[in-house]
Amino acid sequence: MSPAAALAATIEVEAISPRIEMGAYEALWLQKETTFKRIADRFREHPGALPSNFVDPATAELTQQRAAARLAAAGINRFGIRIHGAGDYPVPLRDAKEPVELLYYRGSWELAFTTSVAIVGTRSPTAEGVKRAERLARMLAGAGYTITSGLATGIDTAAHRTALTCNAPTIAVIGTHIGQVYPRENADLQKEIATNHLLISQVPVLRSEQQDYRANRLFFPERNKTMSALSAATVIVEAGETSGTLTQARAALHQGRKLFILDNLFQRPDLTWPKTFLEKGAIRVRNEDDILAELPPPTKAHREG
Repeated sequence: MSPAAALAATIEVEAISPRIEMGAYEALWLQKETTFKRIADRFREHPGALPSNFVDPATAELTQQRAAARLAAAGINRFGIRIHGAGDYPVPLRDAKEPVELLYYRGSWELAFTTSVAIVGTRSPTAEGVKRAERLARMLAGAGYTITSGLATGIDTAAHRTALTCNAPTIAVIGTHIGQVYPRENADLQKEIATNHLLISQVPVLRSEQQDYRANRLFFPERNKTMSALSAATVIVEAGETSGTLTQARAALHQGRKLFILDNLFQRPDLTWPKTFLEKGAIRVRNEDDILAELPPPTKAHREG
């Protein structure tokens, strides 16, 4: 039997152990030169595979224990995981170019199936940018949408905090592992979201603790792709020419999501990206109320997984 045939035989339906899948996912990430693209390519070559199909059970068990111990050391003893192919996995995530196979979460997973809108932008916004983010979040929350963002400083923080003020659901998709807090100034905000809303991470625990901050920075644009896939639309409030927010803009258009760019960004002579994305299908927002006209109706749950 060829290796491919042997793997196909292994993929026959068996009881899925979240514990073993977590360990296998972590073990895959400990392999040399692993990236989200390489993992996605591997699973694309083997439809229906689970992380445990590529890792022996003893290694998966040991690795899970190591990762769980690291999370416990960070004070995280309660968390969940969701695995592609094991139910309760949001189907829209498969629209990503390199969809994640496993997610960690804390809080109410049900929020992943609500209709959400991502409000994103620079970590160093203008005062007017913060006001715009707050106004948008208030409008969308009032219309029944879940507010999603990345828990960074600046626009992200304004979006999350406004959702909380409006007593509306909010989802944070973070670029660190589920047991880390970044930035530290948002520790209380992250705790509040993890406790009463939904905190999501695709970042492998052991790999991120094994490598330095320069390598870990690459996890942030990857979370933007996941955030876009999870959301019905993305609204960019403020962003410079080299902002990581533009990763989410590209992902949104690739995934067939609505991409909204506020009109004031088109009026800045130092920016070329708004026009570029407009030509590729983004929507120029002259009146913030126009966003509602382009969105699907909000639903409390659109579970498909």
